[in-house]
Amino acid sequence: MRADAQRNRDHLLAVAGPVIAEQGVDVSMRDIARRADVGLATLLRHFPTREALLEGLLHASFGDLTTRAGEFETAHAAEDALVSWVRDCVAWTTEYRGVTVLMAAAIEDPESALHASCVTLRAAGARLLARAQAAGAARDDIDGDDLFALIAMLAWVGDQPALAPRADHLFDLVTGAVLARADGDRGARTR
Repeated sequence: MRADAQRNRDHLLAVAGPVIAEQGVDVSMRDIARRADVGLATLLRHFPTREALLEGLLHASFGDLTTRAGEFETAHAAEDALVSWVRDCVAWTTEYRGVTVLMAAAIEDPESALHASCVTLRAAGARLLARAQAAGAARDDIDGDDLFALIAMLAWVGDQPALAPRADHLFDLVTGAVLARADGDRGARTR
């Protein structure tokens, strides 16, 4: 990519981030172009779809969360690694209101610009979950798809003004239900 094209792309992403954080993922592409002081055609030349724009914006964050999963896997007990990573994912997804809906759809759509990143993120979580299951710290009737859906659900709760004050409590309830200890003091027992 030419240097001027890269600068334009970087400028569009720098403008789009705060706009999407403020207005949500359904913000008009025309509004983003206007705020970036470019024509809509310029925005669409760099990012032909909303999902392509989001992929460009979120690519580094997807990579960071995937890397963090690997770090947690080697530096923390299985249960702590899983809960910490899920907490980080939920916190990250609430930065961009509505992104979890697109991510959930992208998992099932190989044509989506977000598909590959979402699949990689889901796989990272599935590895942490499998490690916790092997250690006897997590239920064995949940898989990576379930975990990804639970993260989306918890992020959605954080997006809802009426429910946001309960988000931390609900996070604890959900992670407690996923985790299972042999002494039965937390979460549901494995089947």
